[in-house]
Amino acid sequence: MKQKSIKQQWIITGAAVLLIATLAAGIIYVFDIQKRVYVDSSMISAPQIDLSPSVSGVLEDIYVQPGDSVEANQTVARVGNDLIQSKVAGIIISIDQKAGAQITPGQAVVSMIDPTLLRVIGKVDEDKGLSKIIVGDNVLFTVDAFGGKVYSGVIDEVSPTSEQSGIVFNISDQRAVQQFDVKARFNTSVYPELKNGMSARMWIYTE
Repeated sequence: MKQKSIKQQWIITGAAVLLIATLAAGIIYVFDIQKRVYVDSSMISAPQIDLSPSVSGVLEDIYVQPGDSVEANQTVARVGNDLIQSKVAGIIISIDQKAGAQITPGQAVVSMIDPTLLRVIGKVDEDKGLSKIIVGDNVLFTVDAFGGKVYSGVIDEVSPTSEQSGIVFNISDQRAVQQFDVKARFNTSVYPELKNGMSARMWIYTE
C-alpha cells in the first residue's frame, strides 16, 4: 500500500508539473503573440533608378541586358552622341526602349536598382498593430522562393502617409481601413540570394 501511495504521489506531482509547464508555455505564447505583428503582404524591393539622356535624339546603342551588374559611371546606352551612364553600382532590371527609338530628356532608357538598398516592404493595416511599430524593431521574415528559411532584419522606416488609392466604402459607409508601408533593412551581403521582387512574409517584434 505504501509503494502504491508513493507512486500515486509521483503521478500527481508529475501531472502538476506538466500542468504548470503547459500554463507557463501558454502565457509565454500569448505574451509573444501580443508583441508580434504579422505582415502577410510583403515584398523584397529596392528603389528603381531610371537612366535617361540629357538631350533628345535617336537611341543608337544599348550596352547592357536585364540582370547585368554595372559599376558606377558605366556607359549603358547611347542616344545620339550622348552617353547614358549609371550613377551608382547596381543591377539592370529592365530595358525600357528599343534601338532606333526617338528619345527625349528624362525618358527612361534603362532601369536599374542598387542592391544595397533592398528592403523587406510590408503593408500594415492601420488597425492591425501599426501604432506599435517603431524604427529599430526586430523583424523575422521568409520568402516564398526559399520555403521555411528564416531571415532577420530591422525596421528602418514607417511610412508617414497611407496608400490613398483604391479607397472603397461598403454599403454601411464603414470607414475604409488604410494601409501603411513599413520597411526593414537586412544585411544584403549575408543574404545575397534575396532578389528584387520576391514575395515575402514578415513578423515584426514590437517593444
